[in-house]
Amino acid sequence: MEGGNLSNGESSSSSSSVNKWVHNVWRLYQYYLDKTTPHANYRWIATFALVVIYCVRVFYIEGFYVVSYGLGIYLLNLLIGFLSPLVDPESNVSSDQPLLPTKGSDEFKPFIRRLPEFKFWYSMTKAFCIAFVMTFFSMFDVPVFWPILLFYWIMLFVLTMRRQIAHMIKYKYIPFSIGKQKYGGKKGAASSSGSRGD
Repeated sequence: MEGGNLSNGESSSSSSSVNKWVHNVWRLYQYYLDKTTPHANYRWIATFALVVIYCVRVFYIEGFYVVSYGLGIYLLNLLIGFLSPLVDPESNVSSDQPLLPTKGSDEFKPFIRRLPEFKFWYSMTKAFCIAFVMTFFSMFDVPVFWPILLFYWIMLFVLTMRRQIAHMIKYKYIPFSIGKQKYGGKKGAASSSGSRGD
């Protein structure tokens, strides 16, 4: 009986130490991930480098087109979430949720994305990492005629973007801050208080 209790105690302490180690690794990972949040340009440069590495690998081994097609469909889904508002004006939702303004006299409501930029970047980077790892396993290299997949993906992209752009035009929203009016802070108050020399 004592031997059985001893082995149970050892296994529970070893599983406890493994759980503690996994938890510490996860906290360290989350710490560094949180530190990248304000550095959007560097994050996107790193992701672009990962995309180039993935594309070069697929180009040189001339395979894994189904993996690339699945990755493309997933990225298209992420892009639609990134370009869409959190609350769809077409849906009949309760009036307590903020909707996009439809007239010039409507109150300004900021554009809130369905998929925020950080989550878009994180999901995209994770998807490329997973696809890159999949290129090392030959079971994912399904022989296909890749021009058909490419043509189908381009058609899907064009039709989806056309629908998304029509939605943007119909409800008069722009998911980017380019070309929008920017408001300055209280520059007059700061300069007048700074000019007081007496």
